Amino acid sequence: MTRLIPTEHELHAYVDERLEPARRAEVQAWLAANPQEAVRIEAWRADARRLRAALAGFGERPSDPHLDLAPLRRRLRQRRQRRLAAAAVLMLALGLGGIGGWQARQVTLFAGMLPMADAVQAHRLFAEASTLDIEARDPARLQAWLGTHFNRVGRLPDLAGYGFQPVGARLLSNEAGPAALLVFEDRQGQRISLFLRSPGEHFERMPTGQRTDGQLEARYWSHGDYNFALVSAVDDTRGEQLRQALGVSL
Repeated sequence: MTRLIPTEHELHAYVDERLEPARRAEVQAWLAANPQEAVRIEAWRADARRLRAALAGFGERPSDPHLDLAPLRRRLRQRRQRRLAAAAVLMLALGLGGIGGWQARQVTLFAGMLPMADAVQAHRLFAEASTLDIEARDPARLQAWLGTHFNRVGRLPDLAGYGFQPVGARLLSNEAGPAALLVFEDRQGQRISLFLRSPGEHFERMPTGQRTDGQLEARYWSHGDYNFALVSAVDDTRGEQLRQALGVSL
């Protein structure tokens, strides 16, 4: 029974959709047996939804020089680099050695620059229907929504042959401007997402590749004016076929 009681860290991971399916089922059972805790966790979800709603569409607002975030980002980046440099010096002082200390610093520097990390995070936060801006089971409606916000993107392919139908989409924003998450689902309820955004600071053109992040796998590429990422479960064998279908069309 001790294993059934989730830690605070696991509860946060549960809200963020980062628990393994077996453990997630245990946490759901525990919450069902503990209504007061279930209310507390639902409040966390509500707070997250309100925050996301407040930030949604921020990239579409008219430019205001008084609200320019570029200087703030530069200061934060410089502060982060100073902290990393100090950490590297500390590691050297502790006897890790010149080469070891530099490699550790490099790992820290590049950990925050993984390709399409925002795509994986967006999938975790918004792939559920309750967090989408538009529910669109009709592919034509989803295509029309996409064309409204991204006028230089191609046509969505029909993914029915791979077992997926559209669910809906959410408009997001990041340092490069508007971004979008399009969600698809198969008959078993398994969901994938297509994330698109303008080229960013670290990846102007996204090299074709893939990486694993927990239970998710991101396949990414660039085409036309946008960077794309297909996010699916690690064990979903359809991922590469879907990426190829999307990559040719968009």
